[in-house]
Amino acid sequence: MVEPADRPSAAGQRLGAPESFGVSTLEPGLRPPTQAPGRQVSIRVQMLDDTQEVFQISQRSPGKVLFDLVCVHLNLTEGDYFGLEYQDHRKMAVWLDLLKPTLKQIRRPKNTILRFVVKFFPPDHTLLSEELTRYLFALQVKRDLACGRLICNDTSAALMVSHIIQSEIGDFDETQSWQHLLHNKYLPDQDAIRDKITDCHRQHVGQTPAVSDYHLLEIARRLEMYGMRLHPAKDREGTKLNLSVAHTGVLVFQGYTKINAFNWSKVRKLSFKRKRFLIKLRADPTNAHHDTLEFAMASRDCCKIFWKICVEYHAFFRLFEEPKPKPKPILFTRGSSFRFSGRTQKQIIDYVKDSELKKIPFERFPGSEDSPGGSPQVVVNGSGSVNGQGLGQGQSPEGRLLSPLTSPLLTDAGCVRIEDEEEARRKKFPTDKAYFIAKELLTTERTYLKDLQVITESFHGVAEKDEAFPESVKNLISTSYDPLYKFHQGFLKEVEQRLAQWEGRSNAHIKGDYQRIGDILLKNIQVVDVHLECLVELERKTVSRRTTQRVCYLPFNIFLLRPLHRLLHYKLILERLCKHYPPTHDDFRDCRAALADISEMVVQLQGTMMKMENFQKLLELKKDLTGIDILAIPGREFIRLGCLSKLSGKGLQQRMFFLFSDSLVYTSRGMTPSNQFKVHGQLPLYGMTIRESEEEWGVPHSFTLFGQRQSVVVAASCASEMERWVEDIRMAIDLAEQSSSPNADLLSTSLSDNSKSLSEDGGAELESEEELCGSRSSLERQGHRGNTTVHVCWHRNTSVSMVDFSVAVENQLSGNLLRKFKNSNGWQKLWVVFTNFSLFFYKSHQDDYPLASLPLLGYSVTVPSESENIHKDYVFKLHFKSHVYYFRSESEYTFERWMEVIRSATCSASRPLPSTRKDLY
Repeated sequence: MVEPADRPSAAGQRLGAPESFGVSTLEPGLRPPTQAPGRQVSIRVQMLDDTQEVFQISQRSPGKVLFDLVCVHLNLTEGDYFGLEYQDHRKMAVWLDLLKPTLKQIRRPKNTILRFVVKFFPPDHTLLSEELTRYLFALQVKRDLACGRLICNDTSAALMVSHIIQSEIGDFDETQSWQHLLHNKYLPDQDAIRDKITDCHRQHVGQTPAVSDYHLLEIARRLEMYGMRLHPAKDREGTKLNLSVAHTGVLVFQGYTKINAFNWSKVRKLSFKRKRFLIKLRADPTNAHHDTLEFAMASRDCCKIFWKICVEYHAFFRLFEEPKPKPKPILFTRGSSFRFSGRTQKQIIDYVKDSELKKIPFERFPGSEDSPGGSPQVVVNGSGSVNGQGLGQGQSPEGRLLSPLTSPLLTDAGCVRIEDEEEARRKKFPTDKAYFIAKELLTTERTYLKDLQVITESFHGVAEKDEAFPESVKNLISTSYDPLYKFHQGFLKEVEQRLAQWEGRSNAHIKGDYQRIGDILLKNIQVVDVHLECLVELERKTVSRRTTQRVCYLPFNIFLLRPLHRLLHYKLILERLCKHYPPTHDDFRDCRAALADISEMVVQLQGTMMKMENFQKLLELKKDLTGIDILAIPGREFIRLGCLSKLSGKGLQQRMFFLFSDSLVYTSRGMTPSNQFKVHGQLPLYGMTIRESEEEWGVPHSFTLFGQRQSVVVAASCASEMERWVEDIRMAIDLAEQSSSPNADLLSTSLSDNSKSLSEDGGAELESEEELCGSRSSLERQGHRGNTTVHVCWHRNTSVSMVDFSVAVENQLSGNLLRKFKNSNGWQKLWVVFTNFSLFFYKSHQDDYPLASLPLLGYSVTVPSESENIHKDYVFKLHFKSHVYYFRSESEYTFERWMEVIRSATCSASRPLPSTRKDLY
């Protein structure tokens, strides 16, 4: 019989296992019990491999029914070692009671995700009969390592991670293993022992995944913190401690050090009274005192939760069979009726031995590109290179997508180092602030000329070779950009000559005052002639001709706006010079005159600039979205994009939202060949209201959007993100109310016809495992858009607004920086360009394309602390989670400028609205 194509596959089937034989916590030979009649309820369960499955249970079913369904779904014989954990209304992690009705324990099943995890950790992993069971235990160890719960020394950690990598990608390969470690985070501080991990991985040649799991569990079970779940408490003297329970008994920790253990054989009774947890010990002739130990916990609920866990651990490991239920009292009850439910460890071992079940092999999941610790994975390179060899767009040498946290150049391999002795021999340049301001003009002008070259030479060269390329487009480039490029070639040479004279490196015999730059700026001011029609025509004619050359490190239409952006840079540089110079300085008069001319041009062009920036952003977003016919229409303005969690029948689901002046669109990341986001719904802003609803739904940072056709509950990642979204949505609602033009439907015809099924939480909204696996190879073969700001926001769970984009064009910077890693010694000299919220890295300013890039959204920029032992001046630190980079500038001025521009890309919450942009909307 052929299975329906649209039926979702079970996790066990994806592992290569045959259909379930009904083996779980059920009696031998039985399938899951028939459920009681009544309304069916959907319950979402997250597996150890981070996939989520939905199970249908009767509203009156006990927890055991749901648990059995999960085990049958996985084809898991030894399911009793596991449990279903969830967060209750008190925000406390508790285990699902198998005897009580599920819906009496989970108050909001639509908003709750249960986690299928290991509950009982046996002392010896050889007691686990099935390879599948050991694989699931290995996933639990991997998870505990990543979150920092399984504490151990560096040697044990490196060895365990090496076995995990061996099971995921196979035998050691220098490039593949190194890249895999960059893309995946197995330890909180993994970079510090990366070399140890790779050294260990080299020794596992020929080792199968099953053997790797065996060795991983062999190491893990010997660790003191293996399977430990700590519960804070205090002793009689008020000393802070942690309580835990294991197969041996109750354990006491001070921090992560075990200081006492109470074996089950010594424990007479466990109980709790209010928030006091009591351990009554058996009589010991050698110790006449303290037969009852008392620990204070945070609350009665904390006590009861820990007491229940102890009862279950004792029963599972110490009893021969499941305890019988207590007879119901006739008159009144006293104490808790809670008891352990399920087979004991002995019953599991005996069952597997007696039934002689056939050992079922299975295939592993493909190695995940996502970090176990939740690190975001974003393609960062418009075009990358390792040691000068070009790569495909956004790909590593073996074809895997590159991580945004590291890149080919941001590694310690092949570094050209600048040693202190060599640095000390460098020629001393002027220390005047005006010199460094003038040098910023020089360095940014070099980048600007390279950007113009993308249009006039690279793109124009492609157009000339294509006979079908419209002549009108060629003429637009020739008349608008070619003269501009030639002019700035001469301007750059003049600036380079002046800086060389200022530094005393040339024409030293000529007498004269060359320590100024205002005269050059005043002489070379000219009106920039960039028309909106040029942008429209180029976009229309080249929509199907993407520029894939490596020189095009940004979306092509951004280069078209560079002349307008450059005027802002000249204005800012002149403002700094005028502020620095006293009125009596020789350069002050020229700088002030040049500033007046530039300011007048900026005022005249500001309206055009804002209009073109908005139009460019709409054109760019259209490429990131699928399901929209026309995005760039007259009157529509882009306001904000970013991640929000949408509350649905399946709980909170990550969605990418796009806010425009007339509507709010929500999408999910698709796996199309172009890596676009697929649209699920559109909320017109006309008539919309917004209400904060954190208390109503019990979801932090949530608010409800009430539209004319539907309402949506969404949640932001933090309070500041919520404030930005609420403020911008309210502003957009006001714009929509004031607009006289009708709301246009953004959705394409085909999508509009199915909008109901998409806006609801149907299967179309989910990315299945099959879709992910099936499209990965096509993504790697074809050009994709995994390096855009939209994708960075998606993976780092943040947002940016049009104001942020506008600020970004004013905060561009170029120059040499020295870079080092957290654990390296030497400094590497790089040419660095900051633009579009990213750092782009070159070997030198003469290079035509960047070697790598680093998106900064989500990063923090600080100054190293004393404990980091960076004994150098003008050093700033970039860090995101465990990824740390140090950059060193040449002077106090350049240090402050780099800090200023990087903060504009990393700290959007603290960015004020620029005075020149207050009327942006």
